[in-house]
Amino acid sequence: MERDELECFLLLADELHFGRTADRMRLSRARVSQLVQRLERRVGAPLFIRTSRRVALTSLGRQLRADLEPHHLAIEAALARAVTTAHGIDTVLYVGFSNPLTGEIVMKATEALRVSHPTLAVEFCEVPLADPYGQLRRGEYDIQLTELPLNEPDLHGSITLMRERRVLAIGSAHPLAARDSVSLEDLADVPLLTIDGKVPDYWLEHHVPAHTPSGRPIARGPGMTNMQEALMLVTSGKGALIAPAHTATYHARPGVAYVGFADARPTGYGLVWRAGNLSGAAEAFAGTAREVARVMAQGGPGLSADV
Repeated sequence: MERDELECFLLLADELHFGRTADRMRLSRARVSQLVQRLERRVGAPLFIRTSRRVALTSLGRQLRADLEPHHLAIEAALARAVTTAHGIDTVLYVGFSNPLTGEIVMKATEALRVSHPTLAVEFCEVPLADPYGQLRRGEYDIQLTELPLNEPDLHGSITLMRERRVLAIGSAHPLAARDSVSLEDLADVPLLTIDGKVPDYWLEHHVPAHTPSGRPIARGPGMTNMQEALMLVTSGKGALIAPAHTATYHARPGVAYVGFADARPTGYGLVWRAGNLSGAAEAFAGTAREVARVMAQGGPGLSADV
């Protein structure tokens, strides 16, 4: 088996989507199809079921994936160790994370790097909600895992590593708190807390929209700079907050109800770094974080690895 066939098969088995696989391999969809067909001819049977609506592994494909994946990961780890030695990655990497979920990904990636890159030390810290990119720009972080979107000309970002459904954090006495779910149109009936600080307009609009999908205005509530302050305002009935679903686990408290959205797009998470400043150490971290996010998304409620 050629290495490009192996990588294409395992990526497609992970993504189950030709477009996303092509993006990750930086190839055309046609080339991905060619590689898969070539491997299937080599094996002598189909490895994937393809329809106009879905891609799925055949039983033979599942067996091949289970047999190949551990060996592929071992090869990748061996190559990474060789690259580390050759490039002399013996340094401290500073990593930022935006919330408890991304912090968990960073922590698990750091633990994995202790094995694959024992000479690489990772230091990590939470990124301020009120200044999502300032510390990265000042060089206090080499790379950070943060909520998307990203539209900064001096910063580069990865593809989405993980998506998470969103919820509305609202005072438990509010009528919406008794609902099984809410819609974006319901936001016209409650002010949303805004974020004070150096927050880009497009980022703020994504997390604190000014209008419902039908165009109804959404009132802006008080400003806040961190999650604890936000939850105190929610508890006191000053407004509501659109938050990722894990907030209900990490920030459960009396007086706050978390109600899932029926129609809000999930929050995406990606890696961000200064343009032209992705070191070998940061690349090693990025590759490990992608794998950690993929594994967490498979077992986490409300999480998805889909781009």
